[in-house]
Amino acid sequence: MDALAVHDALQNLLTLTPEIWQAVKETGLMLGIGLFAAIAIGGPLGIVLYLSQPGQLFAHRLLNGVLGWLVNLVRSFPFIILMVSLVPLTRILVGSTIGPVAAAVPLSFAAIPYFARLVEQTLREIPRGVIEAAESMGASPMQIICKVLLNEGRSGLISSLTILTISFLSYSAVAGVVGGGGIGDLAIRYGYYRYETEVMVAMVLLLVLIVQIIQIVGNRLAARLDKR
Repeated sequence: MDALAVHDALQNLLTLTPEIWQAVKETGLMLGIGLFAAIAIGGPLGIVLYLSQPGQLFAHRLLNGVLGWLVNLVRSFPFIILMVSLVPLTRILVGSTIGPVAAAVPLSFAAIPYFARLVEQTLREIPRGVIEAAESMGASPMQIICKVLLNEGRSGLISSLTILTISFLSYSAVAGVVGGGGIGDLAIRYGYYRYETEVMVAMVLLLVLIVQIIQIVGNRLAARLDKR
């Protein structure tokens, strides 16, 4: 590629700055809503999955089996199929199937069981003796959850949230292609349909940069909270 072609490509990207900024905001909105749902619903669900296992504080085989089955059911759906399946519900909840808020509905449904399993796996790594010690000292169930489980597992939970965020950043790009907007939508509309390769490359590099930032921040925060 000669200097003139590079100059033209950069000029084209500069003219698309408002669209790029709008795409970033749409991706952030989709991701933010999905992560909020994952933390608010998937987090407690993961705790229940852990505590209802045999030998745990609230052991309940039936409850654990039903919840585990539901979580696995939702996780078994390819994301694009899940989006299509939830179109009627999305229309009921937000009044539309187009836009970042509409795309955030299936993102949330996918993120909740994903994060629930990550939380469950993180809590499993906490030594059983720590929980038994808290029980022997008369700690209430809520104190065990908040001051033992969440406190001991906070580093792992941050790492799990980092994994979730990066994974669903790619999901948001898929959602953008089918009407959700965002970085993925911009890359396809300009980079693929209009054969503006520089836009496609720029969006890929932007996603790589965002992923690197998320991973670095997540790693540092997890290391800071690690009690080992």
